[in-house]
Amino acid sequence: MKRLFMLMSLGVLYCTTSCSSKPEEKEEQIKLLTTSPLATDTTITKEYVAQIHAYQHIELRALEKGYLQKIFVDEGQAVTKGQPMFQIMPLVYQADLQKSQAEANYVNIEYKNTKSLADSNIVSKNELALSKAKLNKARADVSLAQTHLQFTSIKAPFNGIMDHFQGRLGSVVNEGDLLTTLSDNSKMWVYFNVPEAEYLAYKEQAKADNVVNVKLLMANNEVFKYPGVVKTIEADFNNETGNIAFRATFPNPGGLLRNGETGSILMTVPLKHVLLIPQKATFEILEKKYVYVVDKNNVVHQREINIASEMPDLYVIKSGISSQDKILLEGLRKVKDGDKISYTYKDPKTVISHLKVYSE
Repeated sequence: MKRLFMLMSLGVLYCTTSCSSKPEEKEEQIKLLTTSPLATDTTITKEYVAQIHAYQHIELRALEKGYLQKIFVDEGQAVTKGQPMFQIMPLVYQADLQKSQAEANYVNIEYKNTKSLADSNIVSKNELALSKAKLNKARADVSLAQTHLQFTSIKAPFNGIMDHFQGRLGSVVNEGDLLTTLSDNSKMWVYFNVPEAEYLAYKEQAKADNVVNVKLLMANNEVFKYPGVVKTIEADFNNETGNIAFRATFPNPGGLLRNGETGSILMTVPLKHVLLIPQKATFEILEKKYVYVVDKNNVVHQREINIASEMPDLYVIKSGISSQDKILLEGLRKVKDGDKISYTYKDPKTVISHLKVYSE
């Protein structure tokens, strides 16, 4: 009986203790930082694949047939205008010149005799004219033989850099055979293709600035230290790609750039009335970009956005949100679609001005 009384007392004590302590319900809301897209005008740096060409790049070919008798230069050598480069054996052409000169001398004597007779009215004026025509032909043959002889000596048409040899000393070359190529690298022409929309933006910028400077990103990911200027745009768009070809001219005083190199053109493109958001305010699902939009009841909703362009730490928005929307700036991993939050709003200009590279 005593034991039963003790058990009942313990039960009453347990019930009194447990029943009197009700669980405290705490609704804990996370306080997060939000902002809005910034509507503004800005510029972005666009990158275009480019091909680099020398200002002048030509093929040097044999103008006459014969043996390659002398080579005065070496591969990769810098040459100056008028400098001898190749000599094709000139003996046959020298003989042709001497023959033509001898013929011209003989015809000249004949012409003088005919003229003397014509002055004495012994021969007709027509015979004198025929003799004069023969003399002119003989002189033309001399001039032609001199030209052929000159063609056996190939000289540099401008200052430039030699490429490798296509013919070797002593080899037989025919008229038109390639001997080497020559590049004038004092300035370079860089070609790149621009889409139609960006071409229109460029034209607006060119009207305001008159000159549009561009930079060249070389294959080693270093920017060429001399800026270039866009001077030429082709006449027609490519209907298949929707692009038009631009040509920028770069000075090349150190000769660093060579014909045939590749790189990328960096051109500043103005953007009018666009929306900017921090990259850290976005997240990706299956290669699509999303943000969390906060509604008037402080509930976050996942919304897909389309990106027009990318800038350091920023995205230019094409569609999906407006400048009136509030988007979650931090704590994206702490919430899910439909969560109610408390937040602090931060002006987008302040957010972007203090933006650093960050990824949650």
